Amino acid sequence: MKLARILIKSLFTVFLILSIIIFAGVIYLQTTVADEYKIKKGEDLLIQSPVPIVASFNGAALSDAASRKSVGDSFSVDLKAFGIIPISKIDVEVVDELYVAVLGTPFGMKIYTNGVMVTSLSDVQTENGVKQPAKVAGIKLGDYILSINGQAVTTNEDVMSIVEKSNGKKLKFEIMRNNTKIYISFCAVKSKETGSYKIGLWVKDSSAGIGTLTFYSPATDIVCGLGHGICEEETGELLVLKRGIIVDAEIISSDKGAVGAPGKLNGRMGYQTIGEIENNCQMGVYSRLTGNLTFSKLTEIVLKQEVKDGKAQILCTIDNKGPKLYDCIIEVRSSAYHSKVQNLLITVTDERLLDNTGGIVQGM
Repeated sequence: MKLARILIKSLFTVFLILSIIIFAGVIYLQTTVADEYKIKKGEDLLIQSPVPIVASFNGAALSDAASRKSVGDSFSVDLKAFGIIPISKIDVEVVDELYVAVLGTPFGMKIYTNGVMVTSLSDVQTENGVKQPAKVAGIKLGDYILSINGQAVTTNEDVMSIVEKSNGKKLKFEIMRNNTKIYISFCAVKSKETGSYKIGLWVKDSSAGIGTLTFYSPATDIVCGLGHGICEEETGELLVLKRGIIVDAEIISSDKGAVGAPGKLNGRMGYQTIGEIENNCQMGVYSRLTGNLTFSKLTEIVLKQEVKDGKAQILCTIDNKGPKLYDCIIEVRSSAYHSKVQNLLITVTDERLLDNTGGIVQGM
């Protein structure tokens, strides 16, 4: 009996340890897979993982299901480690092959915001001491002022003119905050220094800059630039776009980056409109092509599960000699599948690029 109890206890201990290992393994694997993937028609989903992960649809191989689906169809898929241990359910979309022209050519952009963006809150020196009308009323950095007393504002001058003419009477501000409209009313105060009425804030109505185009998709007629969104420097918030255009440009020189001081590209914008900006998002500035672009070939886009660590090349323009290829190494970050941005660690290894820019600089 004693031997049997020892054996049962040992088996229970082994079972408990195995259960903990399996549970921990499942949790780890869940962190290495995304909630959604794209696959090409008739292909399987191959996920890079320390152990084999098998994707199936209603018990059948995913490739069989994908071959019967149409491009654009989405469906839920089961993921299992070694084909037997359930990990999670994910969504899969069937997509067509997509080819783009990889560019690396310089472009200029002019963006006008929807209303004016609050970039700074400041003090106003009055006869009765320091006042902060806007801050006290509840206006915050990153707010977009759409109108004041029902009058639309689109420039810094619009705001200044309405405030100065208010003579201290209450002003009603229509504000967009986090995609929600709110209304805030308060009075301007008279500045002791200038004698004019002020509300204690600074706003921004537009943005302009130079960068490099990432790719052009002939299938959609969309051209993408930067690879990251245009943000307000003070707040770090994405600029809410009202309208904007991209134009031709040339890079004249670059400022070399250093630790704590990112470098940048220097250039000048031309007058030929390339496209109208439709979206400013975390992944870049997307425009509908209206002008002409020159490119030599098309390159197939790989899906995120197909990207592997290893050698790669950056195509970019850092001087007036046009786009060139520079060597680098890419490493897929552990959080890549759960993030739409900052998926890769890129290490520049090309001595030419390191000598000229110190690595990757703003606008490249």
